[in-house]
Amino acid sequence: MTNRKSGILLHITSLPGQEGVGTLGKEAYDFVDFLEENGQKLWQILPLGPVGAGNSPYQCYSAFAGNPMLIDLELLLEEDLLKRDDLNAMPRFKKTKVEFGKVSTWKNSLLQKAFAQFHENKFDQFRAEYSHFLGEHDWWLNDYALFISVREYFGGLHWSEWDRGIKFREPTTMRAISERLEQQIAFEKFVQFLFFRQWHRLKSYANDKGIDIVGDVPLYVSGDSCDVWTNSDIFLLDNDLNPTEVGGVPPDYFSETGQLWGNPVFDWQRLKERNYDWWMARLHFNLNMFDLVRIDHFRGLESFWAVPADEETAINGKWVPAHGYEMLSLIKSQIGILPFIAEDLGIITTEVDHLRERFNLPGMKVLQFAFATDAANKDLPHHYERNYVVYAGTHDNNTTLGWLKTAAKEEKKQLGKYISSENPTRQLMEMASASVADTVILTMQDVLELDEKSRMNTPGTPTGNWEWRFQWKQLKAGQKKFLKETTEKYNR
Repeated sequence: MTNRKSGILLHITSLPGQEGVGTLGKEAYDFVDFLEENGQKLWQILPLGPVGAGNSPYQCYSAFAGNPMLIDLELLLEEDLLKRDDLNAMPRFKKTKVEFGKVSTWKNSLLQKAFAQFHENKFDQFRAEYSHFLGEHDWWLNDYALFISVREYFGGLHWSEWDRGIKFREPTTMRAISERLEQQIAFEKFVQFLFFRQWHRLKSYANDKGIDIVGDVPLYVSGDSCDVWTNSDIFLLDNDLNPTEVGGVPPDYFSETGQLWGNPVFDWQRLKERNYDWWMARLHFNLNMFDLVRIDHFRGLESFWAVPADEETAINGKWVPAHGYEMLSLIKSQIGILPFIAEDLGIITTEVDHLRERFNLPGMKVLQFAFATDAANKDLPHHYERNYVVYAGTHDNNTTLGWLKTAAKEEKKQLGKYISSENPTRQLMEMASASVADTVILTMQDVLELDEKSRMNTPGTPTGNWEWRFQWKQLKAGQKKFLKETTEKYNR
């Protein structure tokens, strides 16, 4: 019995389609069919939450809510929640990039129409399902719907700038604002109902086809999120609820000044006092959403880089211990085997390795990091062990073709010891597939052999990220043949 398998990394937003952004509709089902037809067993995606400024799925307004932009409107048409005329007035969108602001404005207006139709004519049709959804999700949904409604009421202001009574969640003020925004709150709940309804149907379809979904849990949450507003005690904040320290990483491969993410960091002592209830809820929730869960920045569960909130770069931070061992022990006691992938890239200590190994979690290997030194480089396949997930590159890397163009002279020289100059992208994908690692994940950009113009994210840059979309016409017969044959050749 082999555990060897392979899959493709493609975020939902990057799917093709007419709605200006990838959705949970027909194109997603077609992508599942593509995976099945070509022997893939995994579909890895990025976080699905509602994105804030910068459009990063790692900076969401909630750790639990879904992104309304991913709701497929054609599916709403089929259920008579929209009319054909509603979609006939669709703006002209770019096919190769997501225009987040334009898409969001248009979609929100149609979701409002669907909400009106739901209440006026279709409520009875969905009554039981909707009631069940509200009951199952009320523990996070009520706060989230209020948060988004209040945020809009204050013109998009960060919650730390709201009126004091709401900012500090004083009961009398909260009751008053909830009553005032009752209709908007109901709309936000309805939108989440649509999202989760479409998501779980897609996941069931994928699972029926033998495809497991790999989700992604960022270590941190956005400072401008419902999670920090409603659980301010589990973050390091001052008396006015502003962060005293924020997250990031020290100088590394991606940046000479480190990465300053700006997210508030956890108060692990307070989390311990609460028996890690917020983390337990988050992990259980994601395990219900996905078949496997990648924990982003896993090393932050052992110790994390905390930077004073007034710093302009991440250089002057310090390592602070976390309670990841206790937290993972607790979830293990509840569910047994942990279906997590540890994103253990960057500065990894022996302690981080021990934490990952203690819970038998697969780590990550990235081939683009493998040629900067010599044959002793730990990212070269001849050093792999089975319990790893290997990537040519991730969403944070350049595409393989883009990287090959810009790699340093010494890297290219080292790379030349392992591959030839003919079809280097395919050779690197095959190198990953041939490795002893149990799992290999290829980006869709590499399958399509695309250059740096199709990069998903450049860490440390605030704009122009997360926009890439593919079109089916980019996929050539030879690329599909290579993917399928390589998968079969290496018993994945």
